[in-house]
Amino acid sequence: MSKDIKEINDYVLEVVEKSRLAQAILETYSQEDVDELTAAIAYYGTREDFAKNIGEFAVKEGEFGRAEDKKAKMFTKIKGAYRDMKGEKSVGVIDIDNKKGIMKIAKPMGVIAGIVPSTNPEATPFVKSLFAIKSRNSIILAPHPKTRQTNMMAVNKIREVLKEYGAPEDLVISIDPEYVSLEAIDALMQNVDFILATGSSDLVKAAYSSGTPAIGVGVGNSTTIVDGTTDLKNVANMIKRSKTFDYATSCSSENNCIINKKVYDEFIEAMENEGGYLIKDNSKEKEMLQKALWPNFPKNNGLNKDIIARPLNVIAEAAGINIPKEKEFIMVEESGVGKGYPFSGEKLSVVTTIHKYDDFSEAVDKVSEILKYQGSGHSCGIHTSLDYHVLEMAEKVKASRMLVNQAQSLGNSGSWTNGMPMSMTVGCSTWGGNSVSHNVNWKDLLNYTYVSFPIPSTEPTDEELFGAKFLNKNA
Repeated sequence: MSKDIKEINDYVLEVVEKSRLAQAILETYSQEDVDELTAAIAYYGTREDFAKNIGEFAVKEGEFGRAEDKKAKMFTKIKGAYRDMKGEKSVGVIDIDNKKGIMKIAKPMGVIAGIVPSTNPEATPFVKSLFAIKSRNSIILAPHPKTRQTNMMAVNKIREVLKEYGAPEDLVISIDPEYVSLEAIDALMQNVDFILATGSSDLVKAAYSSGTPAIGVGVGNSTTIVDGTTDLKNVANMIKRSKTFDYATSCSSENNCIINKKVYDEFIEAMENEGGYLIKDNSKEKEMLQKALWPNFPKNNGLNKDIIARPLNVIAEAAGINIPKEKEFIMVEESGVGKGYPFSGEKLSVVTTIHKYDDFSEAVDKVSEILKYQGSGHSCGIHTSLDYHVLEMAEKVKASRMLVNQAQSLGNSGSWTNGMPMSMTVGCSTWGGNSVSHNVNWKDLLNYTYVSFPIPSTEPTDEELFGAKFLNKNA
């Protein structure tokens, strides 16, 4: 039964007030108290039975992804987020610079709105709650309507932990399932102190235009170069694991692979051995797959929601293509980039697009062209043994993160085998319409007071400041 706007607004205001009262109590907590709470939330969120159950429930409710991968995501992202914050100062004086006479004091922002996407409804509530409580904020989690019950399941577990440790349960609140709606999210964003938005591009734009300070993320369309200087079997295995993890719910899975023409056939064979099914350019199968993925093309390039993060057999059936049962993902050959070539964009499915290149600079330019079309600022990758290839790509491509010799969806938002911070929200710089470039974490939910003490004068002479070159020139 739908709610009218007044009822929704009254409900949201009531929830925000509860959250504010809880946050006022948390603000009095010591560093030790805060750290105990975050440790408990991370511990109980990663118990075997709970992680398994919420993974299975998320797939059943949302019809996205794969249960065992969601369980693995719970372990990696929650434990990783806690590992990154463990032992770090977030309360009171966190830094003193005696040389400059500056003391830095960390303070909470207040009430955070955490927008939870339907593709990752299991781990996101835990990670965002950990970020909020570490920084002594309360958080209200607003789920996508399709996975509202999964969000409630996660929040109820967190609230159980808070109660057990004597903390206010309302530090973490879920929008009640019967009130979940775009109207409720809009009202929430206008009445909190900060927004941490992960979701569709339209939702992120709404967060930035709400009048409330916000951090959101841009559209993903991760693209990787394979230059042929590393073991192609290993590269194919990494791309397969990345592309098929949770059936590509991650916007970081390899949507485009740009392959050195000299090793193209060998690479395709390696990918086929990993479960890839090749669809040739200009083939009937490609036309059929395109129609299944973008049913309204060329009118618009909106993805068919029924194929997002689904098993390969569902996509094959929708396209009317006969694909052997042992295959796990599709490779589609493409030569063009842009609106007229939808396969060059994000697909959120176990479909990756294959491009060829002759010269490495051509490959780098193609990455830039692809990201300009879709995915500006998000991410890219390269498989190479040549440092100068890494440097050329890193200097030219407008992406906020670039993984070298790694599986992108398993590493962009942090992993145990790289130094990227664990997160569920990856900044895409101004290129992607965002305010940050890094993987968003608990530090982004802190305000700071800088206390300045007097120090001896640091004013330099003109000679010290400009040097003899300028002074002699103008003597």
